[in-house]
Amino acid sequence: MREAEPSTNEREFVLAALKEGARIDGRKFYDFRTLRLSFGSDYGAVEVQLGNTRVLAKVSCEVIRPFPDKPTEGFLTFNTELSPMASSAFEVGRQTDEEVLVSRLIEKAMRRSRALDTEGLCIVAGEKVWSIRVDIHFLDHDGNLVDAACIAAITALLHFRRPDVTVVGEDVTIHTLEQRNPVPLSIHHIPICISFAFFDNGERVLVDPTYLEEQIKEGDMTLTLNVHKEVCAMSKAGGIPMELDQILQCTKIAVVKVTELTALIQEALEADAKKRQVSRK
Repeated sequence: MREAEPSTNEREFVLAALKEGARIDGRKFYDFRTLRLSFGSDYGAVEVQLGNTRVLAKVSCEVIRPFPDKPTEGFLTFNTELSPMASSAFEVGRQTDEEVLVSRLIEKAMRRSRALDTEGLCIVAGEKVWSIRVDIHFLDHDGNLVDAACIAAITALLHFRRPDVTVVGEDVTIHTLEQRNPVPLSIHHIPICISFAFFDNGERVLVDPTYLEEQIKEGDMTLTLNVHKEVCAMSKAGGIPMELDQILQCTKIAVVKVTELTALIQEALEADAKKRQVSRK
């Protein structure tokens, strides 16, 4: 089932507001919506709310055998689920183009940028490694699923703790949380996706577009960066062509936004860690 296209009045109202230098939700062109992070009782469970877009990420792990050609590397896999609960445009058991695009962008941002130290997941070379799985569930769709999913995934990985392991010879003992404190994953850097929507042949650029803005846009682009100003990935699936100076301008905007979002993520993680310490006492 496809959702109805924006009416002519809605389209004209949004475009008229943009010409006046305004957005219909009151934000400036380069502003993100309010970001809220909430953590579950288990390590690795994070809900991200970006405006009215909500995404839940849950990390789990298991011990499996590595590939023969990579005996010391663990695994990192992502599973995205877009259900009718998020939007009536999605159907159970049928992947939409948007779901494929979101899952590919998350794979690029996390795996190809080597954000997680997969060699640190090795238990016994060639025999046992950790396989880390990130399940991403979309609860409400009001635009910019990619950025919300990326924030949820990396925050969940930073929050997650795996069981501690003791290796004596060929014997491997996996300790419960009661026996030993769990171990955090080794994260090299924090990649963050920043999505842009283009209007008026690229003359007007919006950060963090809403669902209505996504329906009206002439083109889009997603940049993945970290606080070290390293571009981890770039995706532009169709739409209007971009000049080099426009891409550079978007990169400068993204660097500022990534710094702000990374600070918010780290603050939320620190606040949750303090809460857990208090609850243990």
